[in-house]
Amino acid sequence: MPQVVFACVKNGGRSVISRVLTEHYAGSRVVALSAGTQPGARIHPEVEEVLTSLGLDTSKEHPKLLTRETIASSDLAITLGCGEECPYVPGVKYIDWPVDDPSGQNDATVRRILADLDDRVRGLVLELVPDHALPPSVLMVDPRPSGS
Repeated sequence: MPQVVFACVKNGGRSVISRVLTEHYAGSRVVALSAGTQPGARIHPEVEEVLTSLGLDTSKEHPKLLTRETIASSDLAITLGCGEECPYVPGVKYIDWPVDDPSGQNDATVRRILADLDDRVRGLVLELVPDHALPPSVLMVDPRPSGS
């Protein structure tokens, strides 16, 4: 089973969104981790709010320190703004996703960032597990009950 680690600085925004989306779309077919080079105290509230509004669970998300061991145990490391601070481990494939930081942004900006990551993650899951049938995009599904 492929394992991917999403890495950013605070592990409170981009990497969390990417991990949660990967877990949602890949189910048990991909192990998705997230971590940060300088983890913050908690995930960004604006990120938590948008993910929750889309029906995605953030209750288990807590910033974690990115270590060489985490990267070494992964097949793929996707960097999201941590640049040269991310430890390099030979043999692990690295991909950089230049995505804006959602920290402190308004709802529309966070949703735009999430839409960018949603596209990237869906493509990644299909690349890692080509025979996997992706569920519809979380952006296409209204999680509110009928009549809301």
